[in-house]
Amino acid sequence: MQTLLQEQLSALCTQMRAHNAIDPAAYSTYEVKRGLRNADGTGVMAGLTKICSVDGYSVKDGERVAQEGKLYYRGIDMLHLVEGAVREQRFGFEETAWLLLFGALPSKANLLLFNEILAGCRELPGNFTEDVLMKTPSPDIMNKLAHSVLSLYALDPLADDTSLENVLRQSIQLIAQLPAIMTYSYQVKRRAYDKKSMYLHQLKPEQSTAETILRTIRSDKAFTAEEAALLDICLILHADHGGGNNSTFTARVLTSSGTDTYSALAGAIGSLKGPKHGGANLKVSQMLQYMLEGIADITEEGQVADFLKLLLLGKAGDGSKLIYGMGHAVYTLSDPRAAALKTYARDFSERSGYGDQFRLLETVERLTPEVFRQVKGSDKPVCANVDLYSGLLYKMLGIPQDLYSPIFALARTAGWCAHRLEELQTGGRIVRPAYKSVAGRAEYTPLAARK
Repeated sequence: MQTLLQEQLSALCTQMRAHNAIDPAAYSTYEVKRGLRNADGTGVMAGLTKICSVDGYSVKDGERVAQEGKLYYRGIDMLHLVEGAVREQRFGFEETAWLLLFGALPSKANLLLFNEILAGCRELPGNFTEDVLMKTPSPDIMNKLAHSVLSLYALDPLADDTSLENVLRQSIQLIAQLPAIMTYSYQVKRRAYDKKSMYLHQLKPEQSTAETILRTIRSDKAFTAEEAALLDICLILHADHGGGNNSTFTARVLTSSGTDTYSALAGAIGSLKGPKHGGANLKVSQMLQYMLEGIADITEEGQVADFLKLLLLGKAGDGSKLIYGMGHAVYTLSDPRAAALKTYARDFSERSGYGDQFRLLETVERLTPEVFRQVKGSDKPVCANVDLYSGLLYKMLGIPQDLYSPIFALARTAGWCAHRLEELQTGGRIVRPAYKSVAGRAEYTPLAARK
């Protein structure tokens, strides 16, 4: 039966491909901005925002000029938020979420209040774990996150109320609840698919987001202050990345239609799952494993360079002809998020036994631009992006690969919600770009006359 179905599907796909092929030259003929990118690689201007700025180049005399990357949250250098939290030995993600949502840094009293509100919202609705998470386990936690967010709709008596006050309430609840939804979903997945023990620890609502994650994924609930601080840095780095990244744009597009918060956020999660977006950190981890297995001496740069060439030629790795973790649509010389991870994770990598792998990724970062030039014939600047190092840091923290992208998602929820609120307040029009039809006209043929 399965073989017959596959044969039928193969024939159907052949017919589908025949009627859906578009000549690539047509995109140039009609000046289509594929991927909503201009010919020079810049993004098509689709809106305005006060929330986040991603700076990776300047434009001089109509030409892009490469520069060191900068990421600003509400006008504040993201790195300064990280540095402030590290210097004061406190958690910074909650402060970052406040900044993105409300537009300015919180006072000490406001930050204390916000942490108390988050603590009061962390517990999941009654029977949610049993009815939603345990009864329908998923092999992929990103899909389970989206399903769970949609399920929360049914438990919210004001689910369709799009007033700013109500959406803010929903946003805070989602920021607070997603860590538990993520880790509990992972535990259920372990039992259902990995045939391993499941442990659902009671939450300690007063703990930070980073502490909550580490406590609920570990059987002994134990973690060090350094581990929680490093994970907190990751959450800050991932909290937002402008209105044009794929998942945030998805959230804004859905918001512009007037839909509810849960639908908008579920759509954003689905976008982030993709390997060209949030799923890239997992691809880097897989690529790193290919390199560890395929390079005799990872300290010998010539061998590393040769393997990178094989990756670009599709003769090694997953055959994608990509070096995951390298290159970005906006950043040219550097990604500040990658720079931050290198700064704060290097010593920890040595002490945790991953120094050789960390140095291998640094070698990949250093050699890739020249390898690109040799293989692709391109002098375009290529820098490491945040995914090159984030997966290894998660590995050092003992976080399973199943949670790499979900952690990205729960951090980015703060940014998605901020952009949703801004779209509701300032957008006013449904987002609806144009698609040019290149189909020819055809006559209707009666069924009996069709071949």
